Amino acid sequence: MRDVRRANRSSLLTDLFHGGLQSRQQLAASTALSQASVSNLIGEMIEEGLVEEAGLVGSDGGRPRVLLRVRPGYRYVVGADVGETRVLVELYDLEMTRLAAVTLQHDDGPEQVAGRLLSGLRTVLDEAGVAPRDVLGFGVGVPGVVGQDGVVDSQSTAWDAVPLGDMLRAGTEVPIFVENGAKTHGQAEMWFGAGRGARHVVVVMTGLGVGAAVVMDGRSYYRGANSNAGEWGHTTLVYDGDECRCGARGCLEAYIGSDRITRRLADATGEAYSKELLPRLLATADLPPAAARVFEHTAGYLGAGLADLINLFSPERIVLGGVTGSVFGARFLPEIRAAAARHALRRPYAQTTITICELGVDAVAMGAATLPIAQLLAEGALPDQAEQVLAFTPRQRRPGERTRR
Repeated sequence: MRDVRRANRSSLLTDLFHGGLQSRQQLAASTALSQASVSNLIGEMIEEGLVEEAGLVGSDGGRPRVLLRVRPGYRYVVGADVGETRVLVELYDLEMTRLAAVTLQHDDGPEQVAGRLLSGLRTVLDEAGVAPRDVLGFGVGVPGVVGQDGVVDSQSTAWDAVPLGDMLRAGTEVPIFVENGAKTHGQAEMWFGAGRGARHVVVVMTGLGVGAAVVMDGRSYYRGANSNAGEWGHTTLVYDGDECRCGARGCLEAYIGSDRITRRLADATGEAYSKELLPRLLATADLPPAAARVFEHTAGYLGAGLADLINLFSPERIVLGGVTGSVFGARFLPEIRAAAARHALRRPYAQTTITICELGVDAVAMGAATLPIAQLLAEGALPDQAEQVLAFTPRQRRPGERTRR
């Protein structure tokens, strides 16, 4: 009975969170629960402060129906995006309204990154006046492979079994969640952005690094045996090709990572190498011919990489994101699609839509902030309250009441 109760609460809470304002009658229809079960469970969650009544809506000839929602201030969540040189930390309520944000620079050392993350956490909580005990969790999106308890491996950044989760837990009482940044980006786009409504999606993220999140059946990420799946940037595009940051040769990242694009632009145009060169040229309406050729080749490399994803996973939708991918994709989407069509099998390509992300540069941090929310929705209650809330107590018989056989 505990499992059934948990599943029913989870179903109602998930439907309310993703579906927005709904009446008890709408929830009964969408979850296939009885009106009595919906009323009882919603009543419990209102008493706990997890759900609240938020207005009325007219009905066909009857009394107005009460609309419900997850109470935004029940708890708060914090998400972080660990980039190559900076961390972005953001605070949200349960309506995913951003309440505070801070960006801090780092030198890529694990100890300094952990320190910046904890400093950012304190800063956003202080700015919004939120106590740590009211924070559902702190989600952190990082480059590289994330193992159990938030242990991070990243050859590109020389992180070898860094216990980032434990380093953060030593400095705060807030629950910690660590995940690969491409996967948190993917979760944000699936929940709030370009992935909504699709069941089989690949969300790719290109910046200095390159990664992918493969979504199966609308909710689960393909992780492989040890959560290592999704390192799309380190699949081989050119045998024995250019050297990649990971030490291998010919990786896709060596051709579509922002640093490598920038270096090719500098060589082709004769301009000095700088991190501003790529975004500046992408924003230039009339491109120099040499830069146009570099971008044409880059679109070809990216399209070929997407064709591999299409042939392997046959997704309904591919979403291009990341600091570079979203801007480059928006300008060269026809060229990218054409290259993907040349390299993918015809039928899988015809059944796949390639589109641009909708959430911008905040997507990784926003997705990281949803990690503790996902746990709340799955449990139907706070983790430390779950057993108490979901305990089933049989109703006592009244005097003289006969037992139903």
